[in-house]
Amino acid sequence: MTLTEDRPRTRAVRRLSRPDPAARGRGGQRFVLIGLVLASVYSLFPVYWLIIAATKDRIGLYQSNGLWFSGWHLWDNLHQLFTYEDGIFLRWTANSLLYAGVGSLGGTIIALATGYGLARFDFPGRGLVFACVVGSFLIPLALLTLPLYLLFSAIGMVDTPWAMLVPCLINPFSVYLAKVYTEATIPYELLEAARIDGAGELRIFFSIVVRMMTTGGATVFLLAFVNTWNAFFLPLTVLRGEENWTLNLGLYNWSGKRMESGVDLTGLVLTGALLSIVPMAIVMVAMRRYWRTGVTLGALK
Repeated sequence: MTLTEDRPRTRAVRRLSRPDPAARGRGGQRFVLIGLVLASVYSLFPVYWLIIAATKDRIGLYQSNGLWFSGWHLWDNLHQLFTYEDGIFLRWTANSLLYAGVGSLGGTIIALATGYGLARFDFPGRGLVFACVVGSFLIPLALLTLPLYLLFSAIGMVDTPWAMLVPCLINPFSVYLAKVYTEATIPYELLEAARIDGAGELRIFFSIVVRMMTTGGATVFLLAFVNTWNAFFLPLTVLRGEENWTLNLGLYNWSGKRMESGVDLTGLVLTGALLSIVPMAIVMVAMRRYWRTGVTLGALK
């Protein structure tokens, strides 16, 4: 056999020995799928444990398997939760909804307006202002809590709802997100056309900019809502009376009563922690359609 006749056979052997690209792609998909499943289990396992624990009484909570049911006492736990100390849990829930809802909504409007101004208006010192914004959200909130307390104490705002609402209205990271989203979605030509038609700046912002930034605004609102709902150190510092406490602060106080007075409220704490997830889940589901709209618009573009 000559060298020329042996070449086709060698090429065929090489083709057979090469890995199949489709099989290699399926292997990568399986790897990604396994990673997503593990991440989902890791994220949902605490919620699963919390659901199991909220259905047990005090004896079952300490003497039964922590990963499986031991009777069904959820309704009794809910009744005790809503009636303990004249329903203070409902007051804490209303406070958290007030701080997180009103504060996040106001903060979102301020962030959108500030981000729009930094992105589409040219004024002296704009770069310096943006640098200050970026530098501000790099500072941990815990470092700002003591100065905020001293400031609010000097003006008489400690232990009032304003001590929680005012910090929620100013969020540098939300301003940064709004600026980036404005630069990506609001063209200069559209703003100039509106000005030529005689629209004022306020009308342009509320009638055009806000509507086009619905997806970005929903993202800013959700991040601010979750951050405020989960806040702990700030309300621990600026709120004193129980009637103004947040849900997290109230549950923390209940969990410490076992050490202080010997009263075991672990069952109420776990049941309250389970209910505290519900508002955030509702907000996430409500905001989902805005994200879907934004993704669809991006695909059409």
